[in-house]
Amino acid sequence: MRLLQGWPLVGTVAMLIALPCLAIVLAGGGQVDDLRLVIRITARTSLVLFCLAFTASALVRQWPGTATRWLRRNRRYVGVSFAASHGLHAIAIVAFAMADPVRFNAQVPLPTLIGGGFAYVLIAAMVATSFDRTAALIGPRAWKILHTVGSYYVWIVFFQGFAKRSVDDPFYLVPAAVVIAAMVIRWMPAITRRRAAA
Repeated sequence: MRLLQGWPLVGTVAMLIALPCLAIVLAGGGQVDDLRLVIRITARTSLVLFCLAFTASALVRQWPGTATRWLRRNRRYVGVSFAASHGLHAIAIVAFAMADPVRFNAQVPLPTLIGGGFAYVLIAAMVATSFDRTAALIGPRAWKILHTVGSYYVWIVFFQGFAKRSVDDPFYLVPAAVVIAAMVIRWMPAITRRRAAA
């Protein structure tokens, strides 16, 4: 299906996330609690999309099949879809900060803003180099360094965010476990190779 391949996939995913979020905000009149709900929703959609892109190569090596081959073939577009979801997440955060700055500052410490802000810088750089022409401009070595460092940094941000919240709310143990599972899957091919060579 054309909408689930290549760049059309990005538009499809972005629309499927944006429309419900917009409906929530419009239905509630843009109240702070509505914005916080959108923040939570986009955090989870971003997590799923990030983990799919982060593990695509490892999944197809460990479990080759139609689904994993599709994921590996569309990894770039799943990654950009993650960036679109996280862009909506950022918009909701900014709207929350503008709507209730006192509550926002009480709930979001400065180190979180700085760490999360740097993640957005890396995400923007990875999206900018997700096109053939821009990837060629920086060269394969620089591209690999950027996307490897960027993806691992985003992984750390996700893990730190969900793990910290799980202390007060056990529900966050689920997304924290998903983040850990993504790293395990990512490293499974390398572990398998080392065992085979031993």
